[in-house]
Amino acid sequence: MPLKMLSIVLLTAAIAFGATASMVDGKADLKSAGPLAFGPDGILFIGDSAAGALFAIETGDTAATKTAPAVQVKGVNEKVAAMLGTSADQILINDVKTNPVSKNIYLSVSRGRGPDATPVILRLDFTGKITQVSLDKVMHSSLVLPNAKTGERVDTITDIAYVKGNVIVAGLSNEEFASNLRVVPFPFQAADKGAGIEIFHGSHGRYETASPVRTFIPYTINNQEYILASYTCTPLVKIPISELKPGSKVKGTTIAELGAGNRPLDMVAYHKDGHDYILMANSSRGVMKLQADHLEKYQGITMPTDITGVPYQSLADLKGVKHLEKYDDSMALVLADAGGSIDLRSIPLP
Repeated sequence: MPLKMLSIVLLTAAIAFGATASMVDGKADLKSAGPLAFGPDGILFIGDSAAGALFAIETGDTAATKTAPAVQVKGVNEKVAAMLGTSADQILINDVKTNPVSKNIYLSVSRGRGPDATPVILRLDFTGKITQVSLDKVMHSSLVLPNAKTGERVDTITDIAYVKGNVIVAGLSNEEFASNLRVVPFPFQAADKGAGIEIFHGSHGRYETASPVRTFIPYTINNQEYILASYTCTPLVKIPISELKPGSKVKGTTIAELGAGNRPLDMVAYHKDGHDYILMANSSRGVMKLQADHLEKYQGITMPTDITGVPYQSLADLKGVKHLEKYDDSMALVLADAGGSIDLRSIPLP
């Protein structure tokens, strides 16, 4: 084997070993399965709001696929329910994520409704076959988050992302600045209290510290790494990752107000035809396509306002979208309500 290729193989093995060195083989005792994110070597991160914890599991799903095939699964909710031995009204799909290496699709699911719901992780391959990812005997690690908000458990962890060796966790803490972003190194060792986040909410006309980030994406602006975060009613805020220090109080910069009476669900960033865009799915304002060229030029919003800042267009042909995920550089995945049937399909990035 050539020396250069041997070095690459050894480096890959070292990275894989480092990622799994702290894991144990056994039951990943999740209380709930919420936001998902992929890290290195097929490792899947799971936000468990009910336990106030973050889990990492080794999926073993590491075979690379060059081209992501088209996806069209009608009635995926009914297929999932049948597989789990229940009815479609007794399952809830909480998140959808693509393994960036294999292009297999992962779903976090609640079997049942309410506090006794069972957490389930499913994998969907190119043929539409759905298999359950075992949580009973799997290499995994976990970390309980300190100062997690109790009572409103669904908001303990609202979104997660893996960024350069860290898992960034959004949600609520029990601190005075309840809105919280944590930077958790992986492999897990310990979690700190995170950073409290303050934003100006234009449609409310005030600064706020108790509203959680609903969805976010890592984003680079002028060579600086940010979190682009969106909140209910619907401010878009940039937050420097470098300022997310344990116990710090960070003031985000609101660069857009996208309309009241709305909850953002998912965001993806992409580049097309020489321009940068952000696609955002919303509870009551449909899917928005935001123009993301030169986000540095937008001044922070600090006065009461309605819709302003980063311009967008509403995509009328995308209806009922519940979850939105980037599939590859040219396609997105949408989980959408098609009149009672929940369908999962790939679409060209608009």
